[in-house]
Amino acid sequence: MVDKQSPLPIYYQIEEELKQRIKNKEFKTYDMIPSERELSETFDVSRMTVRQAITNLVNEGVLYREKGRGTFVAEEKIEQPLQGLTSFTEDMKTRGMEASSKLLTFEKVNAPLDISRKLEIKEEAPVYKIQRIRYADKKPMAIETNFLSAAMFPELDEQIVLGSLYSYIEKMKKQPIGKAHQMIEATTADENQAALLDIPVDSAILSIERHSCLADGTPFEVVKSSYRADRYKFISDIYRT
Repeated sequence: MVDKQSPLPIYYQIEEELKQRIKNKEFKTYDMIPSERELSETFDVSRMTVRQAITNLVNEGVLYREKGRGTFVAEEKIEQPLQGLTSFTEDMKTRGMEASSKLLTFEKVNAPLDISRKLEIKEEAPVYKIQRIRYADKKPMAIETNFLSAAMFPELDEQIVLGSLYSYIEKMKKQPIGKAHQMIEATTADENQAALLDIPVDSAILSIERHSCLADGTPFEVVKSSYRADRYKFISDIYRT
């Protein structure tokens, strides 16, 4: 309940109370929460105050509205720490989720100039272009497009890329992975991305580009990914130097 004597704004207290109820499974994913009128009576506050709390939770992605129906509990976002270099498969496994992929493209192409420079290979040298939809518990989470040097991994095939490339490189190829440089931008989904990710056109997505190197410093991968912003968030611990 809210404490009207508290210095904390009442709408913030309502937000925290609703979050706690969701955490305690009083409201489960896709459940409709009580109406603004019911909540205003429950907390003995104005509907405007309740509306502000709900709007803030919708903006956070904790709740979502359906016109003419009500307000519902959204799926919890997957948190991805920015520290540590892991694959999508490894990320999902640590969260107790089943990772799977749908292969859209597996072909050998001549490296575009930007890819050849990042992989430090000759311009138009052969590279594998691998495009996959990445799923968590059978729900689309991201579109990944990988570029890998064909000379470095000549035996790569469709069966390998449907699993974890990082596991293959380290366990089968015995080449430890060292580090990566990653860039993240906010953008919106075009028609193709929206169809593949099962989201509305112009929905928010996270556009990520990663350049990865082996432990000896050799570049081996460029990945361009589009993640659903409603299902994924990146977190980081920052220290003052």
